Amino acid sequence: MRYVSFRIMAAFITSLVICLVLYPWFIRALQKRAVGQHIRSDGPQSHLSKEGTPTMGGALIMVSIIMSGFLWTQFMNPLVMITLGLGMVFGIVGFVDDLRKLGSRSSKGLSVRFRLVVEFGAVVAVMAWFMTQIGSDISYDQRLFIPFMSAERYWLDLPLWLYLILAAIVIVGTSNATNLTDGLDGLAAGPVLTAAGTLLILTYVTGAKLGGFDISKYLLIPKVIGAQELSIICSAVMGATIGFLYYNTYPAEIFMGDTGSLGLGGLLGAMAVLTKNELLSVIIFGVFFFEAVSVILQTTYFKFTRRRIFPMSPVHHSFELMGWPEPKIVVRFWIISLLLAMVALASIKVR
Repeated sequence: MRYVSFRIMAAFITSLVICLVLYPWFIRALQKRAVGQHIRSDGPQSHLSKEGTPTMGGALIMVSIIMSGFLWTQFMNPLVMITLGLGMVFGIVGFVDDLRKLGSRSSKGLSVRFRLVVEFGAVVAVMAWFMTQIGSDISYDQRLFIPFMSAERYWLDLPLWLYLILAAIVIVGTSNATNLTDGLDGLAAGPVLTAAGTLLILTYVTGAKLGGFDISKYLLIPKVIGAQELSIICSAVMGATIGFLYYNTYPAEIFMGDTGSLGLGGLLGAMAVLTKNELLSVIIFGVFFFEAVSVILQTTYFKFTRRRIFPMSPVHHSFELMGWPEPKIVVRFWIISLLLAMVALASIKVR
């Protein structure tokens, strides 16, 4: 139990087994209560056949991750508490959003403005509290480290208020970008899996020592005391995502809904910030970032010109309109996420 490596494996197995075993029951329970997805009428016409597919499957993902966190992490570690706490906050926002959609029998839930106010408020409050707790047992600071550069020589020393804004943008942006990506069967789950695997390695080397050997110092990356405990949460995310993906592959038996996409994105964004990978997260979450940018560009351009850049946004719908089969789009996005993960991990030794 002392060894992080053992608890990484245990958390993975725990969350994987919970999802694989309970999803058949969970799907039947949702079907009995008519908790089905409502498809937007202005989306691809091929999606209309998915009307009524059980949604809110992300609730079980989040439960399995939190249970694994309770079982296998040093739960009083502030990094663990913040990560799981923010994941729960974003998951609850997504849960309420899903309930609103079910109640109105449409694809419209909470207003974007209300969601963002709640999310930004939660992140800023939690991170501000955390920054006041810095002491001898917490090595975290508001410096911004440059990817592919030595952490001992290259950084930007930001004022606290500016760093809090940046941290909130990374966490909230990752959460909502993951939500935008969740539009095809298995599309969000694949990049979540590769991002969690990448962060598992980064969180471990950021905080762990092997005997008296300081890995982060050798690799010239920022040192965050206790960050190795976050690798256990990354492992739990991977196990839960694989368990969910078993039932979410095309054609999906269940969707994760906003409960899962917002919650998982919040977890991943929080871990990227807490391990000082704020800028590297653009690469780690590159697929999510690309999807979000496509929506922002499309919306802004249409507002000023009444014309579109893409046939439809998020951009994965454009590929559907071009005639690509859904599984082909999903697998190609997975491949891109794997390539981006390799680039992000290469930053360790390039330093």
